[in-house]
Order: sequence, then structure tokens, then C-alpha cells
Amino acid sequence: MTRRTFIQGGLAVSLGGSVIGAWRQEKLDEAATILSKSTADGEVAAAVLHVRQGQASFTRTFGHASSEHAMFLLGSISKPIAVTALMTLYDRGLFQLDDPVKKFLPPFDGDHRGEVTMQHLLTHTSGLPDQLPNNNALRKSHASLAQFAEEVMRTPLLFAPGSKYSYSSMGILLASQIAEKLSGTDIHQLVDRTVFQPLKMEYAAQGLGRFKLEDMVPMQTDRAAPESGGGDPTAKEWDWNSPYWRKLGAPWGGAEVSAPDLAKFMAEFMEPTGAAVKPETARLMVTNHNPPGFTSRGLGFAVGSWAGSKGCSEQTFGHTGSTGTIAWADPATKTICVVLTSLPAKAVQPHPRDLAAAAVAGAMS
Repeated sequence: MTRRTFIQGGLAVSLGGSVIGAWRQEKLDEAATILSKSTADGEVAAAVLHVRQGQASFTRTFGHASSEHAMFLLGSISKPIAVTALMTLYDRGLFQLDDPVKKFLPPFDGDHRGEVTMQHLLTHTSGLPDQLPNNNALRKSHASLAQFAEEVMRTPLLFAPGSKYSYSSMGILLASQIAEKLSGTDIHQLVDRTVFQPLKMEYAAQGLGRFKLEDMVPMQTDRAAPESGGGDPTAKEWDWNSPYWRKLGAPWGGAEVSAPDLAKFMAEFMEPTGAAVKPETARLMVTNHNPPGFTSRGLGFAVGSWAGSKGCSEQTFGHTGSTGTIAWADPATKTICVVLTSLPAKAVQPHPRDLAAAAVAGAMS
């Protein structure tokens, strides 16, 4: 295939054809074909695939994604980003992982809440629910993050802290509230100052930031999760595409980032430079902190061969998002894979993002 054909096909390959050959180019083409077919069939409205290995990269845009810099609502991939901002305060000695949450949020006490530590929040072992029982009502009323947090601090725990694993977006919310209290700034500005700017992520915002709503890729809301307004025709004022939700910048799901910029973020944990958190802190964040029998979790990150993709090593870390996104990095092969789509993760199984990510992982085996 000639260089001109790559450009006309929307592919960008840089720095080292021999390295691309080692990736088994046909597998990357297979990943691109999966997304190309999904957009051509009308299943996926917009998508971007970005793969990096060492200094080489492979990028392709699909459907309504205007360029590789198209900014997608990341969903839960926002969690490790918000946690990274928090961990810059850990680097400053402002908290320890075994600190009780009530040390920073005194009202969070009683009914075992006093036993919840910072580590519990970051590893999904706190006992807090994923979403609040009145989540939809809060969103309909355009509640602030502080109002969400007030509700979380009154919500009964599902189990004794540390006794089980249960994925918890609300745990990440409380962690971000502590970050705001310790830093004296809101989570949007903290993420921008401590993560996006140091890592030179130009097409990235917690919420809308300096961007406008029309700069963002619209997400498909049909068949989305009920907590995001999926299947509710009255949710237009608070669903993923509403000005309210895009501006809110929820630390558990409201970051908006391009695929190449998300790869920059992942790279900082695969080969830490200290630009965001200290190298030893970066390594701590992608190390499993949960006991045997629990789902493996780093601090904000999923860790291990969690992607279920043949070819990924046990060193793999990353996250997925309910908006239809996935990002993983495998230090064993120095590979980063980012697939951003506008199709909700629950809309179809297997999801095109997972099929594409698996094809990329297969290129490593």
C-alpha cells in the first residue's frame, strides 16, 4: 500500500515502517475495518482508532469524527484522569492512602463510613454504590457535583469497607471532592493544571473547559445506560449531549478528550516521566491493590489482562467507558490502544470498540 493510499484512507502512520510491520499491519487494518463497517452500516455514528508502539502511531477516523482531534465524552475513562489529579496531592504529602475519608469530609461518619479509607474509594471497595438511587432526579434538577456529594455522604453503604469489590462511581466523586478541598480549586481546573497541561493534551477538557458544546462529538443515546437517560425521551435536558451534563464535568464520566491525547495520558503510566505524578506514584497507580478473589484494580485504573484480548499481558492497565470507549496500555509490548466511539457500550454485544481493541491486541501475539 502506498503512502498516498494511507492518507486517502484516513490512516496516519509515522516513524518507522519496520515497527508497523512488527505490529502485523493486517491486524491493524482488521481493527480499522471493524470500525469502518460499523460506521458504514449506521451502527456507529463516529469513531477514532489510535494505536501507538514506541515512536510509531496508527490513526484512523470514521463516520462523523471530523479529525483525529475529535473530542469524545470518555465516560468512565474519566476516572483515572481525575484520580491522577488527586494523586498529585498525594505526591505533595497532603494525604495517605490509609487516611480515613472522614478526616477530610467529617460528615462522612457512622454506619461504618468512618472505616472507609482513600484506598477504598480508589479501588472500588468502599461499599458506596455506583450510582445514587435518586441519580436521575438529581440530573433532572441539574444538581451540582457538591449536591451529588452531599447525597453520597448520606447514602447507606452496601457492605463493610474492604469486605467486597463493587464498582463505584460515587467513590470517585468523593475522592474528587477531597481533591478540591485539599487543593482549594475545583476538579475541572485541577485536572487541567495537573494533568492536561503538563502532558500537553491540547484537545482535552474536564467538562467543556475552553471548548464549546459544538466542538464535541455528539454521543448516541439510544440504548444507553438508564442512569445516563437512555430510553427516556424526556432526558434531553440532562442526557450525555445536554449542555448541563457536558458542562458538569463529572469526575466519574465527564472528561472529553481526543484519541491521540488520551494516548499521551496512557503513555505517562507506561513509561513515567514525572510530568504529572512522580514516576513511583505512576507505577503505584497501575499496580493491583485488591486482595486475591477481588477484581484487580490499581488506583483509578483497571489492571491485568482485563480487556479480555488475546495478546495482552498481565501488566496491561486501562479503562472502558459506558459511552463506548476503551483505552489500554501494555508495558510488555509498549503498546497503547485507544478506541473512541459514539455508540453506548451496552447498545450491542460484542461492541465494535471491543472487537477493534481485540484485533489490535492480536497484532501483538
